[in-house]
Amino acid sequence: MITYVCVFLGSASLAIILTPTVSRLARRIGAVDQPNVRSIHQRPIPRIGGVAIFLSAMSLILLVLLLDNKIGERFRDAQLELIILLCSATFIFLIGLVDDLRGLRARFKFVAELLAAGALCLAGVTISSIGIVDGLELHLGWLAYPLTVLWVVGITNAVNLSDGLDGLAAGVSAIACGVIAVFALYGSMIHNGPSQSNDVMMAIFALALLGSLYGFLIFNFNPAKIFMGDCGSLFLGFTIAASSVMCVSKSTALVGLALPALALGIPIFDTLFSMLRRSLERRSLFAPDRSHFHHRLLDLGLKHRQVVLAIYLATLLFAGLGLLMIVSDDVTSLIIFICLLILIVLLFRAVGAVRLGETMARLRENHAIAERQRHEREIFEQLQLKFRLVHDSRQVWEAVCEAAVRMEFAWVSLKTMYTDGRVEEEVWRSSQTAPDLSRLVTMTVPFGNGRTGVSRQLEIAILANGSLESASRRATFLGRLIDDSELPGLFAGEGPGRIGAGRAILRPG
Repeated sequence: MITYVCVFLGSASLAIILTPTVSRLARRIGAVDQPNVRSIHQRPIPRIGGVAIFLSAMSLILLVLLLDNKIGERFRDAQLELIILLCSATFIFLIGLVDDLRGLRARFKFVAELLAAGALCLAGVTISSIGIVDGLELHLGWLAYPLTVLWVVGITNAVNLSDGLDGLAAGVSAIACGVIAVFALYGSMIHNGPSQSNDVMMAIFALALLGSLYGFLIFNFNPAKIFMGDCGSLFLGFTIAASSVMCVSKSTALVGLALPALALGIPIFDTLFSMLRRSLERRSLFAPDRSHFHHRLLDLGLKHRQVVLAIYLATLLFAGLGLLMIVSDDVTSLIIFICLLILIVLLFRAVGAVRLGETMARLRENHAIAERQRHEREIFEQLQLKFRLVHDSRQVWEAVCEAAVRMEFAWVSLKTMYTDGRVEEEVWRSSQTAPDLSRLVTMTVPFGNGRTGVSRQLEIAILANGSLESASRRATFLGRLIDDSELPGLFAGEGPGRIGAGRAILRPG
């Protein structure tokens, strides 16, 4: 037990010493977070505090490897898994550090996380089976690999996305590490063999991280003097996720995954609901926004520090109740886990982060948009065949008028301007009721001068029909039809009198 206490205190002391040093270094090299539209802070803050967290935790973890006692021996028993975890965590830390210093695309970081999680799987660290209740064990087979990658990448990004307020990610992660340490220490006392070695390793990792976070929070709590940055949040998320997988890989107990999931319940559900929200809004899943759980609490009128403390309290509640799973039988543990998940969802609903009615309305709207897009593309593909059969300007004009009918245009106008100043215009108009001019999208296509000195200009007006996006898409489709045909060349080569000025070629039915 003395070793465990020393790991915690040593990591905390080292973080207290290193964090101010890292802060000064960050200011010197310009690694500071400037205020922007999504920021809560109003002044530049150093953003590579994760360096202090990484160095503090890693230093104590490596020191345990050198101890000549029972814990050091148990720690060394899992040497292969330990090396893979340390190397993968260091890789993720470096990716985050480069992002903090130079900036990386979200997709690049996502690929790096996949590679690091894949390395764990190759080393045999997977969630191969999960004990649901006594006598019922779910063997995952080949699904163990994608599930392990999903778990590690998901937890990593959940912690990363929670780093939105002073001390939020550090505090929530510290609570999670504390809960995991309690579970691991309990497991080390009742298990033997490989399971005990993994429990000891998990306890050392959790306590080293907990100590480094405790020391870091002194400078990170509101008002923050330094941020952990991506190098800190990615490292924390990956290490917590990977450690829990290593523990559960030697034991099928559900609690091995349930406890970290409950301790990080708010960041996990915040990430899931953020992805759902962005998908419904037809935005990139990696797009930033200002609708996270902590933003909702701020919008309800809570102060910065009150929001952070409220999330701490909720996390302690979920994690504390989750600890009851350790001393409960399998059926009771499963019931506790499900009830707490429901409670987390209800909490999100209470603060307005989940709106069932709005979600269903968005789903119906997106379905209607997708159906309209499919219909418009089908029409476009049919018109492509029509345009490919044209051979002169008259056939092109007929094809344009047919496109106007099928793509719901208000009018199409073709102006022919001669060198002697004459202007002739050929117009197709929709037979529908006079359109609302404020809901039209217009586009003009000039064709320039041909060999005869005649210039022509095509103007179209598209009915918005309640969606400017749809009108713009139909305009784009017409532009592609014109580009794919030889319309500009055909018109440029035509002499006066070949267009049939003033005649309506095609009327809507």
